Amino acid sequence: MIFVTVGTHEQPFNRLVEYMDKWAYEHCEEVVIQTGFSTYEPQKAKWQKLFPYDEMIENVDKARIVITHGGPSSFIMPLQVGKIPIVVPRKHEFNEHVNDHQVEFCNQVAKRQRNIIVVEDIIKLGDTLERYDGIVSSMKNGITSNNERFCKEFEKIVNKLVR
Repeated sequence: MIFVTVGTHEQPFNRLVEYMDKWAYEHCEEVVIQTGFSTYEPQKAKWQKLFPYDEMIENVDKARIVITHGGPSSFIMPLQVGKIPIVVPRKHEFNEHVNDHQVEFCNQVAKRQRNIIVVEDIIKLGDTLERYDGIVSSMKNGITSNNERFCKEFEKIVNKLVR
């Protein structure tokens, strides 16, 4: 199953919702979409405007691939459960957001963290879906919290002192 979330921003993200609905039809793969304020209503994919948070987590956990818009909350959650998301940033030119900050931000995260796959051109999304397993095999999986790193380092120091 592929799970898609466009977040809760009030501008529609029809470009992604419609593309993934067509993907579901052409590939006979289950696609579940959280459509938010998009006006396009999927014909093949299962969809709901908004999911309660526990259902979002359940969908992300069950998904083979997670696709999100470029909002940090949307792509961090899959990372926290060990999934590398495909991130399709909203673009100003399609009236999906007020500017292109999602494009800039997501590209910086991908460059620095190397744990998300950014697809700016929707035409390239299909190829990315086809090659997903190969792409993620060479990437970091998930995120490491600073607290977790601190605790591990602190434990090493304590163990040295106790010896």
